[in-house]
Formats: sequence, structure tokens, C-alpha cells
Amino acid sequence: MAIKSDAGTMNELLRRIPSVDELLGSKVLQQLEAEVGRRLVVEAARTVLQRLREGIAKGSISTLSVAEIEEEIAVATRASARYSLKPVINATGVVLHTNLGRAPIAPKAIEHIAEIAGRYSNLEYDLEAGSRGKRDTHTDRLFAELIGAERTLVVNNNAAAVFLTLNTLAEGGEVIVSRGELIEIGGSFRIPDICVRSGAILKEVGTTNRTRLADYAGAINEKTRALMRVHPSNFRIVGFTERPDLEDLAALAHEHHLPLIEDLGSGCLVDLTPLGIRDEPPAGESLKRGVDLVTFSGDKLLGGPQAGLIAGKREFLDRIRKNPLFRALRVDKLTISALEATVRLYLDGNLDAIPALRMIRLPVEELAKRVQTLALKLAEIPSLAVSVEDGKSVIGGGSTPGQSLPSKLVAVRHARLGPVDLEARLRKNEPPVIARVESDRLMLDLRTVFEDQDAEITRAFARLA
Repeated sequence: MAIKSDAGTMNELLRRIPSVDELLGSKVLQQLEAEVGRRLVVEAARTVLQRLREGIAKGSISTLSVAEIEEEIAVATRASARYSLKPVINATGVVLHTNLGRAPIAPKAIEHIAEIAGRYSNLEYDLEAGSRGKRDTHTDRLFAELIGAERTLVVNNNAAAVFLTLNTLAEGGEVIVSRGELIEIGGSFRIPDICVRSGAILKEVGTTNRTRLADYAGAINEKTRALMRVHPSNFRIVGFTERPDLEDLAALAHEHHLPLIEDLGSGCLVDLTPLGIRDEPPAGESLKRGVDLVTFSGDKLLGGPQAGLIAGKREFLDRIRKNPLFRALRVDKLTISALEATVRLYLDGNLDAIPALRMIRLPVEELAKRVQTLALKLAEIPSLAVSVEDGKSVIGGGSTPGQSLPSKLVAVRHARLGPVDLEARLRKNEPPVIARVESDRLMLDLRTVFEDQDAEITRAFARLA
């Protein structure tokens, strides 16, 4: 029932606003309270009523409807009852989308997480000896088999891995790094800043585009504690460039009894060159070529949970583990369980069971069939003009800059909505659909969409119609 003030005055409207208690006594909100609890309904009611008072004071509200107030409270309550962190449909074609959580975790890893999370486990218990154990053992032997590392430690991300390594091996001393490798990655995160915070002194050598072995050799002195090589994860310098071979750099480090550290960043564990992806060295290959310690991420090309891994020679890993900061940076049982299950898939040769690797390896011919099916369904919706076009997907996550994967895209135009408005509407779908806008059209790349999500994309567009 609409309530209008006879005189239309602000005071009359304010007087007729129902109280929170009156509203909570309604059948609609009582049912809602039974579903989600009283606290959320009360908070939503107070918020809605305050907004109503402000609207009346501004003169933007001239009528009151109790039914509409109840509905607004119900909508606000349900919105606040939802989790803030929610699944989204990634139709951008960026496989390791940093803003969308990077690598999706494999179903086997999810099963293992649930198994470990809901029960007690032998996280730090040696079942053979019946005494305290170390959480490192669950992943240590797997990485030994997979990449040939004598030891592996797991911390919460790759920045922590680099920090802990330098803090342990080079605090107060110098670390020699090529000037062309002092990179900045997403979020204004800079390798030089990590070096400084670790207590190590950064010794830059060479130039932006050319660094020779002699540059490293000439910088070594009694203060030198390590040589470091940094993989340029998110950029490439092309043209007149030079950097030493890894074997030569390792030989120079060992000649001076220094460790060679390589920050690989993206965590590639398999050769991607058959897919046309170059310059992503597998961690095991670096160790074979003489690197003493490699650091890399768990949730990028590895395809697992967020983690930072330090792998390599036992003598250095044992020192790093004794650093008190290791305890502050170590990971929990959920990360270890996900990582263990993911690495097992590598050892079993079941790479397509790892979602990120399956998306990267997906042939464009196979993708085209799904794209055509979705395009036909969307074309049945009034107000949509749909076509299938060639396009490119990218791996993302600071990996393979300047390189892409061939893809097929669904291009969509809406009769009334521009592409930016259409993209915004899709983001408000439940679940949100995240797409990209190119050439004044909305583009959907199914390389990064799970097959069981195709139907939800169709439903999202149907709701807009």
C-alpha cells in the first residue's frame, strides 16, 4: 500500500516510516529471518531505513510503500548473506588471471584438501617413528622425483621464497644481479626491493640489454655471497641483447664457492615449446644445468595453490630451514595437501587433470566446436547479434610475455546495450561472467571457461533479454 502525505511535507513522510520492529513483524521478513538469522535482517532494515530518510530529506522520495521497503530489505539481506569471495566465470581467455585467482586447482587436489581439512592428519607426525616429524616431507620426496631437487621447502609465495633465500644466504653481503633483470611485476612489486628488505646488498652489473660473464666475474669480491639470475617473467628485451649461458654462470659461481640462485617466477615444470611457448625454462632443467637453488610460484604455470617453492642443493636448503623466518612464512596443511596432489598428477603424466595446463594445451580445433555451439544458442536470444572469430588467448600471471595461444572467440553485440554496459551487466550476474571488450564488441573466450559453465553463459544473456 502506498502512503502519500496529504501535504507532501518531509516531516509527514518521516513520521510515517515504519520502525524496525514493525517491519520485522511482517510475514516476509519473518520468513527471511528464519532463513538467514535475525542479525542480517536487522542490519539490512536499519540501512534501508536510513537511506530512505536521507532520500526524503533530499526531496527525492515523495511516496512510501511498506511492501517496497520490505522487498528492499529482503534484497539487501540476501546480498549481505552471500560470501564476498565467490566463483566467477572467466571468459577473458587469460589462463592465469591474477585478479581472478590465478590457477584453478585440480579436482584431485580439491578432494585431498577436503580429506585433510576435515580430519586430523600427520602434518608434523612421523608415523613410522611415532614422534614429531616435519611438514616438508610430504612434498620433499615428490619434487626430488619430479625435478631432481635434493630438498624442497614451501613458503607462502614466490616473493617470500626469494626473500627467505637471500636473507639466509646473503644478509649483510652482496648479491650480484644483471641490471637487465631487476624487474617489477604486478602490484608495483620490485625484485630490488625484496633484495634490500632481505638484508642483502644488491650489486648491479652489465647494462639493461647486455650483461656478459666478465661483468659478473669483475664484480665478485670478499663481500659477495651469491650470484642471482632472475627470469624476466612479464617482459622481453629483444634485439641487441646478451646474457651468459646458465652453465657458464654456474661454473663461475662454483669457482668462487658461491651459490647460484635463479628466480624462475612462474613455476614451469614441463617443456612448453611444443605449444609454441618459448623462454619458460622448467625448474628441473635449471638444476641440471648447475643452478644451486631455484625459486618459483605454485599457482602459476605449476597449476597448484598459492605457494613459493625453494628447491635445490641440500646444504643450502638446510640452512634456509633453520632461519627463524621460515616458520613465519611457511604454509598450512591445506596448501601442502593441494600441492602434494598436484605434483602427483605430474608424476603420473596426467597433465590434463591440471586445469591450467589443460587450458593451455587445448587444441583450437577442439575449442572451436564449443564456441560454435555457444554462438548458435546465443543467436537464438532476441536483441543479440553473434559471430565466431579468430582470436588469441594469453597465459598471463607474469608468464610468456609477448606470446599467445590461437583461439576462437564469440563476438556479441546487443541491440540496446553498448559493449561496456553489456560487460558490466554480465559482471552482476550470479555467478558473475567476466568477459573482455574489443573493437566495440563483447568477446567471450571459452579457453578459460569450464565446459559445465557454457550453459550458464547462455542463461546470463537470456536474463538480460
